[in-house]
Amino acid sequence: MTRIREYRTLRGMTVRELADRAGVSTGLISQVERGVTDPSLETMRRIAEALDTPLFNLFQEGDQQTVAVIRRDDRYRISSPHHAITYTRASPGGARLEVLEGSLEPGAVSSDTPRSHPSEECVVVLTGRLTVQVGDQTHVLKAGDSCHFDSNIPHRFRNESRSTVRFMLSITPPSY
Repeated sequence: MTRIREYRTLRGMTVRELADRAGVSTGLISQVERGVTDPSLETMRRIAEALDTPLFNLFQEGDQQTVAVIRRDDRYRISSPHHAITYTRASPGGARLEVLEGSLEPGAVSSDTPRSHPSEECVVVLTGRLTVQVGDQTHVLKAGDSCHFDSNIPHRFRNESRSTVRFMLSITPPSY
């Protein structure tokens, strides 16, 4: 269950206002808030942007602890409609640093067009090859390679290989 309703009401927004800002129908917002449907990754990104909050904050639990242990099987998970890209959150919600584990299928991209957000990121490839596009620069990373960049510059990840690529992504402040 998401915390969309909580964030929406905290901001004094109606379902219609959120739907308009996110470019989706009021019915979809209502269904997502009630847990009737699971929206796509792109839809969740648009809702998070409309609520001016990092995407994974919409899934965080209320209690914050001094030490947070997140078991692999208990991580929040979000994926694109056809599961071409999947992210699981390895860090607790509400922290100043967000750590995600990503998986990108062969031939897939993290988003249709490069995106920007006010953060900085560091990506470390665990297995496979990841193409990182930041502005007009493109870098191919292999297992063990990393890339740090200013997320204000439009960017995206591509998998131009024939096997799934796995990577860790650190973002501060959280904005995903």
